[in-house]
Amino acid sequence: MRFENVCLESIGVCLPEEVWTSSEIEQRLAPLYDRLKLPEGRLELMSGIGQRRVWPAGTVPSGPSVASGGEAIGAAGIDPDRIGCLIHASVCRDFLEPATASRVHHRLGLSPACWVYDLSNACLGLMNGAVQIATLIESGAIEAGLVVGTENSRPLLEQTIATLCGDSTLTRQSVKPAFASLTIGSGSSAWLLVHRRLSSAKTRFGAAVATARTAFHDLCRSDQDSAGASMAPLMDTDSERLMAEGVATGVENFESFLAETGVTREQIDRSICHQVGSRHRSTMLAAMGLAPERDVVTFPWLGNTGSVALPLTLAAAARYGHLREGDHLGLFGIGSGINSVMIGCEWGRTPVAGNLPAEDPTGQRSTKY
Repeated sequence: MRFENVCLESIGVCLPEEVWTSSEIEQRLAPLYDRLKLPEGRLELMSGIGQRRVWPAGTVPSGPSVASGGEAIGAAGIDPDRIGCLIHASVCRDFLEPATASRVHHRLGLSPACWVYDLSNACLGLMNGAVQIATLIESGAIEAGLVVGTENSRPLLEQTIATLCGDSTLTRQSVKPAFASLTIGSGSSAWLLVHRRLSSAKTRFGAAVATARTAFHDLCRSDQDSAGASMAPLMDTDSERLMAEGVATGVENFESFLAETGVTREQIDRSICHQVGSRHRSTMLAAMGLAPERDVVTFPWLGNTGSVALPLTLAAAARYGHLREGDHLGLFGIGSGINSVMIGCEWGRTPVAGNLPAEDPTGQRSTKY
């Protein structure tokens, strides 16, 4: 799927202020750690995640989504009436119905003629939403669209910790499926896409590809819908198989990406990947034949923020000087299901608005290619 007329005009970000370190989570898990004689520091050592952020108790996704969406609209300086589609695309949402996008649309004051709906596809939601909006722009149906999402990890973290501490039958083996839940973080991000004739940022979407290997749909699943602040979800994850099959899916889709975009591995100046953890990152980049020094990470300080992980990482890459005008970017998404979506774009001058930290918490330095 190729695009000739679509630009990423701005990125909005909203992050929680409250930080939970991996060490603090292990302290809450003291009854389990003591009983199973688990070594302290295990969580960060295995994942590479030192911190994750959480929203205040009772937060519903539409609130931060309004904030990050407003930041994107303000940074672009676009008339909200020109936005012809709003998609809310995170796993988390306010209610089963109506669409969370409805409240976001109302609070942002968008046009009654705007298409408004929710979209869900695990960690790929915002990328899927961006491709849908890009397709509408390319077809001439709309001239601008906003995709936004907010992930709220607090209910999952709290419920997982309570369950692990309260179940005396757990063993070192049976506790493994819950490990991934402890790496999840919170955050919100929005992408505003426009027709190139409206764009001053000039970050061009070039192509998008997708691969589905849904025989592996059962490797990561939540046993309850995570809509609403009162939900107490649990997640069961076969982390080893999920990583292996996810990497295989990503590698297959990457070959399609190279063919569709016409770029070589060497011509990809920056890779922006879904943020899972250190082992997943190193395995994925090696399998795709990409240089780690050209990749950007946020998982050490944000954890895995689901559908907004890649958008937040792109925002961080822009804010902290890792991107230069003219860079060829590969946006590489993988989500449970298993599905992969990848988007190629040429970076321009897209502004990032919102409350990212002033300095890159990872200490990454931009490298000359």
